[in-house]
Amino acid sequence: MAAKKKGKRRYGKKAAEKVEKTMHEYKRGKLRSGRSGQKVKSREQAIAIGLSEARRAGGKVPRAPKKKGGKRKKKS
Repeated sequence: MAAKKKGKRRYGKKAAEKVEKTMHEYKRGKLRSGRSGQKVKSREQAIAIGLSEARRAGGKVPRAPKKKGGKRKKKS
């Protein structure tokens, strides 16, 4: 057998199920955000909510990538 290739990070089955459920709600206009209870309007936010739920449920969800911010120049 060939050696396993090292690929990208993968999401678990539970994560996929949670995201699928939240996208279903989002598409039907039933998905609401946590504290405020406002209707979710963006696809990206719906996915983030699904991944967050999967993390809380103990699913295999890789860490969110760090945001790339530029360093400030020092005044000399």
